[in-house]
Amino acid sequence: MRHGGRILADALAIQGVRRVFSVPGESFLAALDGLHDSGIENVVCRHEGGAAMMAEAHGKLTNRPGVLLVTRGPGATNAASGVHVAMQDSTPMVVFVGQIPRAHRDRAAFQEVDYRQMFGGLAKWVAEVDDTARLPEYVSRAFHLALSGRPGPVVLALPEDVLSASAEVPDLPPVAPRPATISSAETEAVMARLAGAERPLVVVGGGLWTPEASTNLARFAEALDLPVATSFRRQDYMDNRHPNHVGDLSVGMRPDLKEALRDADLLLLLGTRFGDVASGGYAVDPAAPGKTIVHVHPDPDELGRVFRPDLGIVAPAPDMLAALAEVNGPARPEWRSWRERLRAGYERWLEPVETPGAVKLENVVRTLGRILPEGATITNGAGNYNMWLHRYHQFTRPKSYLGATSGSMGYGFPAAIAASLETGRPAVAWEGDGCFQMTLNEMSTAVQHGAQVVVIVANNGRYGTIRMHQERRYPGRVSGTDLANPDFAALARAYGGHGETVETDDDFAPAFERALASGGVAVIELRLDPDVLTTTETLSALRAGADKGEGPSAPPTG
Repeated sequence: MRHGGRILADALAIQGVRRVFSVPGESFLAALDGLHDSGIENVVCRHEGGAAMMAEAHGKLTNRPGVLLVTRGPGATNAASGVHVAMQDSTPMVVFVGQIPRAHRDRAAFQEVDYRQMFGGLAKWVAEVDDTARLPEYVSRAFHLALSGRPGPVVLALPEDVLSASAEVPDLPPVAPRPATISSAETEAVMARLAGAERPLVVVGGGLWTPEASTNLARFAEALDLPVATSFRRQDYMDNRHPNHVGDLSVGMRPDLKEALRDADLLLLLGTRFGDVASGGYAVDPAAPGKTIVHVHPDPDELGRVFRPDLGIVAPAPDMLAALAEVNGPARPEWRSWRERLRAGYERWLEPVETPGAVKLENVVRTLGRILPEGATITNGAGNYNMWLHRYHQFTRPKSYLGATSGSMGYGFPAAIAASLETGRPAVAWEGDGCFQMTLNEMSTAVQHGAQVVVIVANNGRYGTIRMHQERRYPGRVSGTDLANPDFAALARAYGGHGETVETDDDFAPAFERALASGGVAVIELRLDPDVLTTTETLSALRAGADKGEGPSAPPTG
């Protein structure tokens, strides 16, 4: 006989779970007791939103479901932001929510929430366990669903009395590995479509990427001399220095790459859903794409959801790439010249455009690329400050970058904590002043659990992305976008970490080295010129253009 909390912990251990993220609550005390001597590390966080983002980042990094435990009511609602990230980013995740006792249901009891209704549109599956003896069954199904098809989050509500009750029940084995299933006919069908194209473009993205997939992608692209673009915030899927890499389909996309999306006569979409961001705000029109679309995705429901494929194949992108990597050219001359043109555009994009101020983000990013320690992971949240990272940093290996394709602010710092705990290496959180303040309370989590994270805070004193849009639509009418910020370096020291303030470009490299040498949590605050808006645009120029009746000089970003 085991109580439900122990049955749950044993089921997690069988699934290979080594670490969970939580904020404790009285609704799942039995689960906490079960974890006590299970060998599973419980990373105790300061807010359920941060804990959920750590669990999501863990899933993204390991290709195994990140596990989150939160309490009922406000614990669950706080965690919803991280569940949304997992759903948008196709990240496997299993969320356990403490629930009121079964006998109290439907009485508007203390912290009662209908989780099926609440999470119904945010998760792949939501269920409530009514029988202690069925816990192994529900956990098994949760892990299967989190990993199947298009990966994503699953939510299980656990009534307090179900967890505390005892049952004699056998355990179930873990999710079985799935063998690759690409047939020669499918590979030949892809190659036949490619053979009819003059300007093909490969687009990679989606979840459950692997180092082997990156190797096979490079082999396939080299053999046929094909250009490869990575989807939004999947830039580490291919070594950016590789001559077949032609850039990323990001917010504020490179203009000539956006044009190439329109000019390509075939898109080979591998793993990516190819949504609004990757398609350049639907610069490729779903109603009339004007090109052949070959879409490979593990979930049949994604094929044809937005873009009708001329060839749709249900398969994980890494499996398809393993098969395509065995294909030998030859490369066609027009493909080579097309790829060289796009690569040249990418290399021109790397050339820094000077922005105002004594601290220039273009210089900081390029310096970071030179001094970043081997094996470090870079993470980021949401905001215009990311445009410099996406444009100027070259990612060289898979699983070295974590960013939320959902555009969630507050993501970067919790993700960096999860990355450092998993890899045992330093992680760098590239943050804005608004973004960092959404989850900076997790500094005490990092200190408690020994994560080594260097936070680089781009401080311009505002919600920069929203100010940019505001100035474009309502010039000079500032409302709700200014920030009163703390001394970030002093705040880091108050949490027991290391803190520095950088006011010139030359100060950054030595500050970063000292931050690394501190061995724990460190914050480097970059004091920016508030005139800077994007990599190519300033506030003063935008207002001057508005005064003259001119439109914006750069594409909108989110």
